[in-house]
Amino acid sequence: MSDSGDAIVAFSDIAKRYGQHAVLDRLDLAVPAGRFTVVYGPPASGKSVLLRVLMGLESPDRGRIVVRGQDVTAASAAERNIGYVPQSFALYPYLSVRDNIAYPLTLAGVGGREAAPIVERAAAMLKIGDLLGKRPDQLSGGQKQRVAIARGIAKQTDLYVLDDPLAGLDFKLREQLVEDLHNLQTETNATFLYATSDAVEALTLADWLAVLDGGRIIDHGDPEAIYHEPAHARTMALVGFPPANFVSAALEPRDGRIWCRASAFAAPVELAAAASPAVAVVGVRPESLALHAVGAPNGNGRGEEIMFEARVLLREDLGGEEIVYLDVNGTALTSIDRLHRRLADIDGRLAVTIRPRELLLFSPETGERIGRGAAVAGPSATARQG
Repeated sequence: MSDSGDAIVAFSDIAKRYGQHAVLDRLDLAVPAGRFTVVYGPPASGKSVLLRVLMGLESPDRGRIVVRGQDVTAASAAERNIGYVPQSFALYPYLSVRDNIAYPLTLAGVGGREAAPIVERAAAMLKIGDLLGKRPDQLSGGQKQRVAIARGIAKQTDLYVLDDPLAGLDFKLREQLVEDLHNLQTETNATFLYATSDAVEALTLADWLAVLDGGRIIDHGDPEAIYHEPAHARTMALVGFPPANFVSAALEPRDGRIWCRASAFAAPVELAAAASPAVAVVGVRPESLALHAVGAPNGNGRGEEIMFEARVLLREDLGGEEIVYLDVNGTALTSIDRLHRRLADIDGRLAVTIRPRELLLFSPETGERIGRGAAVAGPSATARQG
């Protein structure tokens, strides 16, 4: 679990089951105060359940929830003082936008005159001040979502929970609201706890990221560090597009170093011999596979590299870049070509280079990162495999 010293929320040993299905399994997580924290995981990984447990809308089967230093595990939702934006708009069709936003204030006993400036401020922050007199059936999907977010932040608190509020919106609307949510968190200086199953959205929004999988938090911390130095193979598989490449490899001592030997390539890695297992799963990001014409010199200014040849299976043109699917001795790998160089036709051959320090090693049994991962063993270590 992350350090709970500056945490506004701390989940300890949380479990939640529905029948025989364990949704949350002894989960630990500390949410840092004043940050935009994103809980990211695949669909049906338990993100919404985790947030509902925090809100007091559901009770955990075991574990403890601490908010602002107080144990709230048995407290009611109202006692927790948390702003909430559910995944669905959940707007009252017979109320105006103004009254929808004011609804949680009304429940808290805040009168109309006192609530008016709070509602107007929330509406202004979400750029819907001109919609206050309309009803939900007069709004677009994006406008409804802005109203739902405004209603959530109208609650005067230092902690807001947002359950995948942009799901179902088109890309352009999502892009606009992502920027607005960033600005909103900065302006309020509150803690935002946001759940999403969109990896790009998670990396864009988060300044602190937690990855939920199998009912547990498998990784947490700075988003850039999680992307480049994941603690678990599932983190590397879930975070990033196109998905990371994974190959099985043997780890063999040779010439005082450990060599990672896969069907596609062989590379020296920095790993203590005493700590080296016999086998590992090697993860490598698509952008770490640099493509060259066959016969091109090794290196190209990227530092020490290994080189091997691959056959082009397919190209997927995304406009600004191409995803290139490769076959190397029967092993499928994915690369990215951002220059649209078309160095080889389909079924043609390319040269591929990788810097060994960009290879990450994981345990085949647990999925956990092995040692420091992989790095160049020494300044003179260069390998070629054709």
